[in-house]
Amino acid sequence: MHTCPVTLSYHAASKLLAARRQQTTRTQISPDLNRTLTDVELSEEGVCFAEGLLLSWAEVGNIAEDDAGCYACTTEGIYKIQTFSEELQRVYTLYPTAAAPTMLISGIPMHRIKHTDPHQGTLSKLRALGRISGRVLDTCTGLGYTALAAAAHADHVTTVELDPAVHAIIQQNPWSCMLFDAPNITTSIGDVAEEIETYPDQAFDAVLHDPPMFSLAGDLFSLAFYHQLYRVLRKGGRLFHYIGNPQTRSGATVTRGVLKRLGEAGFQRLQERPQAFGVTAVK
Repeated sequence: MHTCPVTLSYHAASKLLAARRQQTTRTQISPDLNRTLTDVELSEEGVCFAEGLLLSWAEVGNIAEDDAGCYACTTEGIYKIQTFSEELQRVYTLYPTAAAPTMLISGIPMHRIKHTDPHQGTLSKLRALGRISGRVLDTCTGLGYTALAAAAHADHVTTVELDPAVHAIIQQNPWSCMLFDAPNITTSIGDVAEEIETYPDQAFDAVLHDPPMFSLAGDLFSLAFYHQLYRVLRKGGRLFHYIGNPQTRSGATVTRGVLKRLGEAGFQRLQERPQAFGVTAVK
């Protein structure tokens, strides 16, 4: 079973510094980016975790000064959870929120973080899709939140990620590092526009399509790709397609085009789901 080391952001580090100022010897913080709480001991040297890890106050202070980073803390040292993709020439950074972290792709967050958080945003997509069961295709893994949430109800989830560097971030994220241990999730690296052509007809009961923005992945908004989504769905199968904020001019324009092409591909019962920033459809 894969486990992540103690992982802190400025939220926890700031709380530790506040406890030090109050001259307390014990306090509770989250060692895994707001998933759980644990007791830690405070001394003149620093913060001692139950695992035997000791962070100096200088290290805690450095973490507290960075409101845009998450840090893995080990006995060998601390490091920012960030990687550069040689394949796509992008920088990926795990970015803290008040709940589950998101990932910055060259500085742009890949999840909604205004008036919500990545975990709640994921649940809104699943609610829009409806009851989850059977075989599910998650077209774009991202941090793995959608695949994990769907796997809690589905018999099996297939999830595809374009960039292997993203898998490296997932393995260091306490909210999704268990993705690779889930017995009913199959992960793969590849271009889903090509991978989907290898899947049998009617292979899935539901599809969660959450592509990057149109400007980065226009082929995943194309009529040709929608024909493939239609082909791999069973009759009566449901699709949720994330688009983005429908209240913006660009979001409204993309939504109109998506609905038009989904209809041309054969989908029926097309419906906008503004609360989930997407649309649903049925084969």
